[in-house]
Amino acid sequence: MQSEDYKKYLDEGIYSIQDGNYTKAIDLITKSIELKNDFDVSYFYRAVAYHSLNKTNEAMLDYTKSIKLNPKMTDAYYNRAKIILENNKSDEKQIIKAVEDLKKALEIDKNFVDALFAMAAAQKKLKNYHKALEYLEKLLNIEPEAVHARALKKLILQKYII
Repeated sequence: MQSEDYKKYLDEGIYSIQDGNYTKAIDLITKSIELKNDFDVSYFYRAVAYHSLNKTNEAMLDYTKSIKLNPKMTDAYYNRAKIILENNKSDEKQIIKAVEDLKKALEIDKNFVDALFAMAAAQKKLKNYHKALEYLEKLLNIEPEAVHARALKKLILQKYII
C-alpha cells in the first residue's frame, strides 16, 4: 500500500499545481517524497510549485535533486537556468551557470525551442551577440513564426550589431 501512496500524493500535488494551489501541492508532494525519496519527478514538481511561489532557493535545490536522480531531466535544467535568467541581480558567473544548464538541456533535446530562446537571451546578457543570433537562427529553423525570437533577433541586429 505504501509504495502506491507516494503516487497518489504526487498526482494530487500535480493537480494542485494545475489549480494554482502551490502551497497545498508542496505539502502533498512532500508526503510523496517522504514515502519514496528517490523519484526524480516528485522533486521536479515540488520545484515547480516552489518556483511558482518565488521560493527560488527551494526550487533550485529540488531541480538539482531531480537532475541528480535523472541526469536527462531536460526541463529541470531549463527551469534552473530560467530562475537565474529571471533574476535581474544575476551576475556574469551565475549567467554562465545558466548557460551550462541550457547546454545540457540542448544536448538532450536539440530542438527544445524554449531552451534555444533562453540561450539566446543568456548570450545577449553576456554580450555574445553573434552567439545569441546563432541560437535564434536554430530556433527559427524549427519554428519560423516564433514572434519573440524574431523580435529579439531584430533588436540585436539593430541595437548591438552594426
